[in-house]
Amino acid sequence: MARIVMKFGGTSVANLERIRHVASLVAEEAKEGNEVAVVVSAMSGETNRLVALVDALDADSNQGTAIEDEYDSIVASGEQVTSGLLAIALRRRGLRARSWLGWQIPLRTDMAHSKARIAEIESSAIGPSMKAGNIAVVAGFQGVNEEGRISTLGRGGSDTSAVALAVALKADRCDIYTDVDGIYTTDPRIAKDARRLNRIAFEEMLELASLGAKVLQTRSVELAMNNNLPIRVLTSMAEVGDPNPGTLVCHEDETMEERVVSGVAYSRDESQITLLRLKDKPGMVAKVCKAMADANVIVDMIVQGISKSDSAANLTFTVGKRDLDKALAALEAAKQSIGFEAVKSDSDVTKVSVVGIGMRSHTGVAQTMFEALAERNINVKVIATSEIKISVLIDAEYTELAVRALHSAFELDKAAPPKVSAP
Repeated sequence: MARIVMKFGGTSVANLERIRHVASLVAEEAKEGNEVAVVVSAMSGETNRLVALVDALDADSNQGTAIEDEYDSIVASGEQVTSGLLAIALRRRGLRARSWLGWQIPLRTDMAHSKARIAEIESSAIGPSMKAGNIAVVAGFQGVNEEGRISTLGRGGSDTSAVALAVALKADRCDIYTDVDGIYTTDPRIAKDARRLNRIAFEEMLELASLGAKVLQTRSVELAMNNNLPIRVLTSMAEVGDPNPGTLVCHEDETMEERVVSGVAYSRDESQITLLRLKDKPGMVAKVCKAMADANVIVDMIVQGISKSDSAANLTFTVGKRDLDKALAALEAAKQSIGFEAVKSDSDVTKVSVVGIGMRSHTGVAQTMFEALAERNINVKVIATSEIKISVLIDAEYTELAVRALHSAFELDKAAPPKVSAP
């Protein structure tokens, strides 16, 4: 008998018909004699509807910022509805099930509303309940902070809820069910020849998730990697009993394919900020980063260029689109202490990245990437690299062209030869 955590995203529980189907998948797992916990997202479109209600009220105020603790209370309600409905669907099948909200487990978080991080999960109640044969249906995306208020984990936070719960329960694995049948070499909606990967290393998945691949949230992959918890990504659209291999996310030495680049990711959720004629002396970039950190804004790509003035430089960096107004306000407030003359911003940009653990031992990846972009006359604004990824910022109008060009350049449409162990 195994202990399994199953997670279902918004499209998987989009309506009552889909919830009934999810109940059949969960029932099948329970019939195998496994202890089962299920983590659910809000029904498809529900979180967007709730956020729109908050935004509409925010528009009535000239303060320009949401009242974040109430924002969390509102948007977390979508998962509450889904967990209750699925628990009812399971009971209708004669199974013992109950819903659990974040504060009931409890799943404790820090104080950062709308993007809280999990501090701990107390499994003293939910664990014995599962051991007694009850299926736990958990509302994902939410927890409770130090003040006893509801907190949310950011978009995609149900993935993190599921992995964290699996770790706390010492589960054998965590299965993430989505509307796609695994991890692909890139977005199949853009590149028709995108290929499903049988396995992918945690590090590669971590990079892809952070760079815009929307199948898994970044923090969920990080949690799984740090705790050596296997994740399976598979489709909830398959019928019970149908083949559904999905993609296994595991450690590098367990992956069966060996190629230089494993995937191409893109993110349209980018805004570019440029500070003009920033004082060119030590500590200036640190001041900019401090202003962003104080405003709870995450800075991503950074590049510093030469200004026309010998004593000044231009600094360009990127932030999420939702954080742009907050970032600009923070920069304006700190303008005198930082010391720059003007600021420009651009939200019509996209970050495109290639990722692969093979980059550690192969040369020529950057050359292949930039030649492929140059052949399509795609100009690169900003470049960022790590040991296993190269990211570029480009004009948004070239997003799909760039993704297809890179997917083809690295021959990701072709199956890689299997890794052969030395005799």
